[in-house]
Amino acid sequence: MSDKKEKTFKFVIVGGGIAGVTCVEQLSSQIPSSEVALITAGPHIKAVTNYKQVSRTLEEFDVEEKPSSVLEEKYPNLTFIQSGVKALNTQSHFVETTDGRVFGYEKLCICSGGRPKLLTQDNPYVLGIRDTDSAQEFQKRLCKAKRIVVVGNGGIALELVYEVEGCEVIWAVKDKAIGNTFFDAGAAQFLIPSLEADKPEKTAPCKRPRYTTEEPAPGASQTFTADRNQRGHGSAPTEPGSALGPDWHEGIVLRGAEQVSRRVSVEYQCEVEKIFTSEELLSSPQQTLRPKTGSWPVYVQLTNGKTFGCDFVVSATGVVPNTEPFLHGNNFALADDGGLQVNDQMMTSVPDVYAAGDVCTACWDHSPLWQQMRLWTQARQMGWYAGRCMAAHVLSEQIELDFCFELFSHITRFFNYKVVLLGKFNGQGLGPDHELLVRCTKGQEYVKVVLSDGRMVGAVLIGETDLEETFENLILNRMDLTPYGEDLLNPDIDIEDYFD
Repeated sequence: MSDKKEKTFKFVIVGGGIAGVTCVEQLSSQIPSSEVALITAGPHIKAVTNYKQVSRTLEEFDVEEKPSSVLEEKYPNLTFIQSGVKALNTQSHFVETTDGRVFGYEKLCICSGGRPKLLTQDNPYVLGIRDTDSAQEFQKRLCKAKRIVVVGNGGIALELVYEVEGCEVIWAVKDKAIGNTFFDAGAAQFLIPSLEADKPEKTAPCKRPRYTTEEPAPGASQTFTADRNQRGHGSAPTEPGSALGPDWHEGIVLRGAEQVSRRVSVEYQCEVEKIFTSEELLSSPQQTLRPKTGSWPVYVQLTNGKTFGCDFVVSATGVVPNTEPFLHGNNFALADDGGLQVNDQMMTSVPDVYAAGDVCTACWDHSPLWQQMRLWTQARQMGWYAGRCMAAHVLSEQIELDFCFELFSHITRFFNYKVVLLGKFNGQGLGPDHELLVRCTKGQEYVKVVLSDGRMVGAVLIGETDLEETFENLILNRMDLTPYGEDLLNPDIDIEDYFD
């Protein structure tokens, strides 16, 4: 690596996603005199807009893709460098970009996000959806497709299955219920009818990410169909780069070649055993695999023994921290999930190098009510806090771990329902000694509370429940709720009056 530094900046941030951009904004406003560089591969950045603090820990915002000039105009101290990163030399404190330039730094923050875990590399029939480029490619292929197989059970899989029309969807999930990253089986049951029902006409542009769930017998499948009219949308964004915004499917026509509106079959508790083309299938010695009718470009064999032909496969099986190309020649401590380990000041194990967002793993002693999930809200919080830490360290100030890491909280939308997750919403790490209270009104709301030793430690709220602030306070105040028993969720009792 050459040591001809073009320029040395006080702060260099790598990555134009939410974490990187929020970090840049924080640094630029904390120390307006210091020179900051943002290195990112595409000409666009992800910006947080319409930010709203809903309660002490809950926040809502939109994510919009904007040209980098928006940031440069706002912060005169910012230099935007459009290039990928080729290598990092932490000993000599410099970054080399893919176009051969070298930039020095005093403090560096890596916000390079995650990349999709693809089922298989370099298969033309397998598509991963991560950025606007791949979303556009998906749209292009979908309009000619009659059947697709979607593999995965996270946010993108949930949104996709709900949004796709005019194409049969076979949805393979490895769990007993859909959306189990976000929900338990009960919430899944509550949401499942939405896959059968007509999708409501869009009134206002919806601006939140969505997610979902269900529970038939192991190895069984469920089919949902709905007839709906076609709806038109605008054109899709085109730039490659950081991860999609929460509403990536807005403004993209997710419509296949068939007349049906929505037809989803869910295959539970199975994974992909093998993917092969029609040629490979015809020469296969296993007669059972041969197609009885028609011929598809690609076939997917699942571990439950079923084989489906389809036009293409969508791999939506989550992301892995994007630590390439920072590791070579450097001594970063990595977490089990492959993320860069960071402490409670967002510092990696290498001096003067910080990390935030999907690329890092929070390795401090967490609050008992917080867990890391690679979500938009946490990318924003980590980027913001990393910027504050970097500024504080340069100014030799002390900084406390931010309050947002006290309680896990997330607001999103799934299947057109508002969804609020608080604390240990799925009883994560609580063992068998916790109890659940559930209240469910079909088609309207689903409320679940997680109690441990009589205290509320988590909640799932689906629908317009207006309980999020009350429940957040009950969780943070560690109040003993034993005296209230089942009345805690009694719809005839106004719980907010109790605990004002």
